[in-house]
Amino acid sequence: MVNGQWYPPEWPERIRALAEGTLTPVVPKRAATVILVRDTDGTPAVHMLRRRASMAFAGGAYAYPGGGVDPRDDERQIRWAGPTRAWWADRLGVDETGAQAIVCAAVRETYEEAGVLLAGPTADSVVGDTTGEDWEADRAAVAARDLSFAEFLERRGLVLRSDLLGVWTRWITPEFEPRRYDTWFFVAALPEGQRTRNASTEADRTVWIRPRDAAEGYDKGELLMMPPTIATLRQLVPYATAGDVLAAAPGRDLEPVLAQARLEDGEIVLSWPGHDEFTKHIRAGDAPA
Repeated sequence: MVNGQWYPPEWPERIRALAEGTLTPVVPKRAATVILVRDTDGTPAVHMLRRRASMAFAGGAYAYPGGGVDPRDDERQIRWAGPTRAWWADRLGVDETGAQAIVCAAVRETYEEAGVLLAGPTADSVVGDTTGEDWEADRAAVAARDLSFAEFLERRGLVLRSDLLGVWTRWITPEFEPRRYDTWFFVAALPEGQRTRNASTEADRTVWIRPRDAAEGYDKGELLMMPPTIATLRQLVPYATAGDVLAAAPGRDLEPVLAQARLEDGEIVLSWPGHDEFTKHIRAGDAPA
C-alpha cells in the first residue's frame, strides 16, 4: 500500500461485471456525515473515529460520524432554528421534506456516534451536557431506531440548530458497490460545554487530529481512509479556525462526486472526477496500482 487508500479486493471483479452489463447498480440511499471541528493550539482539529477491523465495510478505516436518513424524519414537524427548510432544500438539491430528513440525519448521527447534540431548548441555545443516564437511554433508543430523532427532539422539547451546520461536499458510492449511499458531508463546530466520546458500536477508537497531520498519516500509509475522507481533510488544511471552516461552507460546490470505472485494453481504470490522486489502474489478476 503506497498510501492509506482503502481498496476492497472484490472491486475489480465487480467493475468488470458492471462494464459487461451483468451487474445492476443499486439505487443509493441518502445519508449524512458530520465533520466536527474545534480550535486547538492555533489551528482547527477534526473529530475522527476508526471503524472496527471486524466491520465488513471499510474495517480499520478512519471516518467521521455518519449514517443513513431515517424516513420517519421526513415530514414530522419539529422545532427548527437557522436557515429555513426551503433554503436547505435549495442548497442540498432536494425537496423540503428530504432536506429536513438529511439535516436530521446529520444531527442524529453526531449525537449517536460522538455524543454531541446540535440542539437546545431555544433557538439560540445548545444543550450543555448529554452524559446523564436519562440522556444515554434516549441516545441508545435513537441509535437502535426504537425512537426517531424527530420524536426524540419533541420529547425533549428541543430545537434543532440547523444554523450550526454547513454543508461541505457530496459524494455518491460507486455504482459497482453493493451498498450505496448518496452522502452529504457537513461541517460543525463543537458546541461550547459539550465533549465528544466514542458512543458508536462501530468504532474502536476516536481522535481529535489536525487535518494536516491526518493527511500526512494517510500519505505514509499509517491511517487508512476512503477517498471522501482524505479529500475533505485536504480541503480543510488551509483554514486557520473552526469559524473560518464554517464561513467557507456556503460557497462550496455540491456537485456530486461519483467514481467512474472503464475498461481500456484489458485494464480497469478507476477514477474520481476532480480527484486525480485516487485514480487506479488494475490489470486482470493484479493488485491496484
